Amino acid sequence: MWVRVLGAGAGGGFPQWNCGCPGCRAVRDGSRPATPRTQSSVAVSADRERWYLVNASPDLRAQIEANPALHPRADRDSPIAAVLLTDAELDHTMGLLLLREGPGIELHATPATVETLVEGTGFLPTLERYTAVDRREVVPGKTVSLDDHLTYRAFDVPTEKHARFGGRVDEGRVVGYRFTDTATGRSLVYLPGVQTVTAEVRAELGDAAVVLVDGTCWHDDELVRLGLGRKTARDMGHLAMAGSGGSLELLAGLPAERRIYVHINNTNPVLLDDSPERAEVTAAGVEVATDGLEVEV
Repeated sequence: MWVRVLGAGAGGGFPQWNCGCPGCRAVRDGSRPATPRTQSSVAVSADRERWYLVNASPDLRAQIEANPALHPRADRDSPIAAVLLTDAELDHTMGLLLLREGPGIELHATPATVETLVEGTGFLPTLERYTAVDRREVVPGKTVSLDDHLTYRAFDVPTEKHARFGGRVDEGRVVGYRFTDTATGRSLVYLPGVQTVTAEVRAELGDAAVVLVDGTCWHDDELVRLGLGRKTARDMGHLAMAGSGGSLELLAGLPAERRIYVHINNTNPVLLDDSPERAEVTAAGVEVATDGLEVEV
């Protein structure tokens, strides 16, 4: 089984178009070592022939072009087999509209996510005017077979983040995914958004060979410190890296062979290769993903 990081950045990417924070300035002027990143998404495959996208970012077209494994093999025969959604956030769903030229899309999503895509953003009805959408309901805890040797199981990731578009369904607003290669029994977990590490979330991370986890902010009040906003990481539905109870402490204690941060906000100092925060992450045995990183599980 393989997982390829298509985009390692959070919403807005790195640099973000309207941001002049230290990290974004460094990318633009080259004053410090830093690598641009597009918005969060990965692709998973059992054979490197058929790929399953987890989330469809606004940068999806550029991500496909940057990854030859996702290029069409002949005519319009795309190796993208389906899209699985972790939530209905714009940075995870806007790319769906970029798939409208295809003959159809197999879309895996929870009822809560579908509700937002239909009644909130309207993305799904719009997409269905252009191409067929084969909706597959994601049920947390249920194992689903994708290919001969590849399954997934979603798990609920409780969030108190304000539901921007309202909604009648709360469970499944945010999920993580465990992918398992049934030929080897090895698993990877993709968790780009987590606010609280519940016992269930900890259990999912605890026995996976590879984990890719939310690395949005270093400090909970990061945006406030930089004068860029009033919301904390927690307000936005994310667990900060630093300090007691932070995600770095969690990841450093996991037995996984590779522990990798994804969904990293442009304000996070770990994006600066020479920062003390990056050195702390590296010393803990945790990686900071870049676009194009591929891991064999």
